[in-house]
Amino acid sequence: MGMIGRVQDHLEAIYGFTCEARAEVFVVDTEAAAQLGGTGRADEELLVHEADDALELALYLSPALLDRLKPYESGPLGYVLDSDLAGYCQLAEGVSHFLYVAHTAAHGRTVSLLELEAQAEVDKFAVCLLHRWGEGVGAWARELLQRLFDRVSYRKQLSVQERWRYEEANRLSRRFCSRLMGHVAARRLDRLLADLRYAYRLGAEAKLRHFAHGG
Repeated sequence: MGMIGRVQDHLEAIYGFTCEARAEVFVVDTEAAAQLGGTGRADEELLVHEADDALELALYLSPALLDRLKPYESGPLGYVLDSDLAGYCQLAEGVSHFLYVAHTAAHGRTVSLLELEAQAEVDKFAVCLLHRWGEGVGAWARELLQRLFDRVSYRKQLSVQERWRYEEANRLSRRFCSRLMGHVAARRLDRLLADLRYAYRLGAEAKLRHFAHGG
């Protein structure tokens, strides 16, 4: 199984559901992404088209990104976390977007761009954290929190609105993930998964409020 499928399986295991649609089937190349309206500004982009009652999805992952991750497809994923955390998180973000839109659409719910981005930030933290759970993850979790939420930069070509959305998604998801650190310190995997699954199933403003305030 390739890296895309492994990430989807891990996210589904974390959140306790199975999505019939497989992200790797919806991956398109650079030319197709451009034809579907992709911006071409990032290595990953979810392309969404609504027509009547149908929702059409395509997932763009750049050839350069896929080539970077190819050496890690069959081995333990701990290697990619050490060698190319940024590349792995870019792919995980694309899979997260795909899975979340498919999941919410299956439940007849729309999703905002801020909600989508905030959930993806949580997903990246959760999937990386749990790859290392059996190793005693306290120090790794603290480093991961800093690397994903504090040591960040944003593309210069973002509009003011886009920049705000990414910064706000970072702020909200960091607050939520910081609260999860208590479960990490106490090695409470069941509580960690319960909190992640509860938040995942919240919709729209309820999710964003929960990320920000815990209620």
